[in-house]
Amino acid sequence: MKQLNGKFLISAEKLSQCPNYTLCEYPLLGRSNVGKSSFINAISNNNKLAKTSNTPGKTRLINFFDFAGKFTIADLPGYGYAKVSKEAQNKWQKYLEEYLLKREQITSLVQFIDGRHDIQKNDYQMREWVLAYNLPIFTIVTKIDLISKNDIQKRMAHVRKEFGGEVFPFSTNNRQYFEEVINHFLLLTQQSKEQYE
Repeated sequence: MKQLNGKFLISAEKLSQCPNYTLCEYPLLGRSNVGKSSFINAISNNNKLAKTSNTPGKTRLINFFDFAGKFTIADLPGYGYAKVSKEAQNKWQKYLEEYLLKREQITSLVQFIDGRHDIQKNDYQMREWVLAYNLPIFTIVTKIDLISKNDIQKRMAHVRKEFGGEVFPFSTNNRQYFEEVINHFLLLTQQSKEQYE
């Protein structure tokens, strides 16, 4: 079963503070508490690598993680949680937009959708913003172990219909899904390297 050793690199508030390296980078987009930190911990087999919290909106910086020197993941602040000032929200939005549009290392964005719920309004808004700038993106549907087996295929089909592109089911408690997701990261990384050789 494929897993990759992950290590925390650095936290950054804005583009100018981001680390300088040549590895492919994958920013994680998603609502607060969708399971981004749990995903990072699961694929690295280290429950303490990314801090998880029951309090939505805890991640307020871009947190960078290196996976076995093959690629990096950037965990972004969750959207859809407004228990901060409007000024703070606007500042985050400005910094994140600059990062997403100008960071040269980004190979693909990854949007996380909570499999237990319908796609939310701000999920659609995020996707529309990404598509407006024609940025590469794929989708991971989390927490599918918390819905019935009969509903998993329906939920996946619905997300594929709404968002298109590659869509992967994921559960931190069911390791059968790990390999497919990790292989996709590695495939995109390999394709990106070949493109620049």
